[in-house]
Amino acid sequence: MPKVKKIPQRMCVGCQEMKPKKQLIRVVRTPEDKIEIDPTGKRSGRGAYICPELDCLAKALKGKRLDKALQRSIGQELVEDLKKGLVK
Repeated sequence: MPKVKKIPQRMCVGCQEMKPKKQLIRVVRTPEDKIEIDPTGKRSGRGAYICPELDCLAKALKGKRLDKALQRSIGQELVEDLKKGLVK
């Protein structure tokens, strides 16, 4: 019987739903204290995950959930980068 590979689950900081890690966008606070989008999902630092949908981003920003998850306030520049990354 073949082994079934476990799919890692992460919680979106916007909608608070558990989803497969690959479906989410990772935002990371690096050890240098910069906050940026992590396309690989492997950068070192404190990470937070968010769905690639504008309403999830709005919920995360409105409730300051992204700020709390990264333990830093999020700059407007990063918010604009996230919005650009979400528009398909």
